[in-house]
Amino acid sequence: MQLKLVQDFTIVVQVGSMRAVIPVLTRWRHFLGLFGAGLLLALGLTGCNPHQFKLQAAQVPQLVTSTLSDPKTFNYALNNSWPNVFIFTLDGLVDENGITAAIEPALAESWEISEDKQKFVFTLRQGLKWSDGQPLTADDVIFTYNDVYLNEKIPTDVRDVLRIGAKRQLPTVKKLDDRRIEFTLPEPFAPFLRTMGAKILPAHILRETVYTNDSDGKPRFLSTWGTDTDPTKIVGNGPYVIESYATSQRVVFRRNPHYWRQDPQGQMPFIDRIIWQIVENSDVRMLRFRSGELDMSGLRPEDFSLLKQEEKRGKFTIRNGGPASGTTFIAFNLNQAQNKDGKPFVDPIKSAWFNTKEFRQAIAYALDRQSLINNLFRGIGDLQNSPISVQSPYFLSPEQGLKVYQYDPEKSKALLQQAGFKYDNRGQLFDAKGNRVRFTLLLPAGSRNAQAMATQMQQDLKRVGIQLDLNPVDFNVLVEKISARDWEMYFLSYTGGVEPNDGANYWTSTGASHDFNQGPSPGQPPIKNWVVSDWEQEIDRLFITGAREFDENKRKQIYAEFQRIVQEQVPVIHLVTPYALSAIRDRVSGIQFSGLDARGSLWNVYQLKVED
Repeated sequence: MQLKLVQDFTIVVQVGSMRAVIPVLTRWRHFLGLFGAGLLLALGLTGCNPHQFKLQAAQVPQLVTSTLSDPKTFNYALNNSWPNVFIFTLDGLVDENGITAAIEPALAESWEISEDKQKFVFTLRQGLKWSDGQPLTADDVIFTYNDVYLNEKIPTDVRDVLRIGAKRQLPTVKKLDDRRIEFTLPEPFAPFLRTMGAKILPAHILRETVYTNDSDGKPRFLSTWGTDTDPTKIVGNGPYVIESYATSQRVVFRRNPHYWRQDPQGQMPFIDRIIWQIVENSDVRMLRFRSGELDMSGLRPEDFSLLKQEEKRGKFTIRNGGPASGTTFIAFNLNQAQNKDGKPFVDPIKSAWFNTKEFRQAIAYALDRQSLINNLFRGIGDLQNSPISVQSPYFLSPEQGLKVYQYDPEKSKALLQQAGFKYDNRGQLFDAKGNRVRFTLLLPAGSRNAQAMATQMQQDLKRVGIQLDLNPVDFNVLVEKISARDWEMYFLSYTGGVEPNDGANYWTSTGASHDFNQGPSPGQPPIKNWVVSDWEQEIDRLFITGAREFDENKRKQIYAEFQRIVQEQVPVIHLVTPYALSAIRDRVSGIQFSGLDARGSLWNVYQLKVED
């Protein structure tokens, strides 16, 4: 899986490989789930009354949820954000259990692993079909991997998590027969089975688009299945297909009659229609839920006490899934490169600050994260100190030696002065060349909680003489700015999970989501003088070593060292781990809610039922 960006900054409902996210491929860039600033998103409503919509839908069983922004694409291979439509429309060879994180059969009914752990043979279920009724066979798997994911002409995050070893080699994939596919790895790769959650795409629909070019000489695949596509033309293999999409209003999904999961009566999934309403912000989402227009909604801490007393009257139940998986953080843009015209992506003055370790550490000490928990999260959360989720067996706790930045403004000031910064008589901070220390934090608009957190951090930094300017923008604009390296600091969340290698696309220097020092990217203009630090190279080495290692104790030691480096170098500052909270109508049954899976209440959407 991969790491995916999350758009909201409140606790919400989750859905497995950043850009952005995460995850809903495996984890780190794969899916997102519960917090606002990322940590996961939830489900709300806007536009017309869903009850009116229900009348128009002939009173079929339906579930109304929400999201805070429009989908970016209907093409899974090109997606880099969370949430996304693919939690409903596509499946992979395997899936993850949302409660245990165990790997379970999906499109593949079984698999065999060679003794040397370099060959994986997957056997597809019999009788698989696409939503248009066409057979789903090994040819579709071969197409998905060889023609799309392993095709260097197609910029997809999935390929990052399939790169293996120091040489970043990709597996080879071949068809054995109509139901069996063999993956051959260049070396043992412990996370491989989990990466097989990547979604399978329809060869009979998309193959031609891969091998024909547009007027710019690029594969037509790159412009195929955008959000301007007629939803009825999009073919999937998941529990639902897209019935309609109205920009800034809703996405409507209807039951896939050819879905491979079936109960004895052949009725799975049980809900005929899902309405995914697009709401403008978290406050509106909460109003919609309280008015009865939403069947489920992720909760912010400030919502919890209010809704808790309304449970019985409102006929809903608040689910607490424990600490949410994923990471909420602010990141420094450490990129020292220039664009094709020789212009630096980051102002050289500010770049010099950001690339000074003591400066980054000083910022970390200056942030009062416990006050964020107390004031904004109402105590419903924990301090976050690691890039690995607390639920993961690879998580290194502070008690085990992980460096922690407790609030200490005096230590912050001392570090800044040690690094050559100076204060004037008004307490304002200047660098050694007399430049006022001032920079901008990019954050998602539309989230009151995100704004509140950023505002407190602005006040915290003011106490150490730093002026932090806030720039809230639409989530999709934020993603575009990050991709273009057009930022100084950003505030976001990414999905998380149990497998550290799911974060390789973010933490390794060649990963497509290595946003804090993004290198050259396929399909983008060239960059000049890109610099990879020694500690980034060490992280690269650790991820390679960790992926090769099958001994769990040794893997834990490897990823412990990775966490130590991140906390020492602080290219990102981890903030808060909120609890996964969701309010769900009692009319919805089959819910298995946990903070582990970014899909939240929807990880087993095919099993959910509604009663009117």
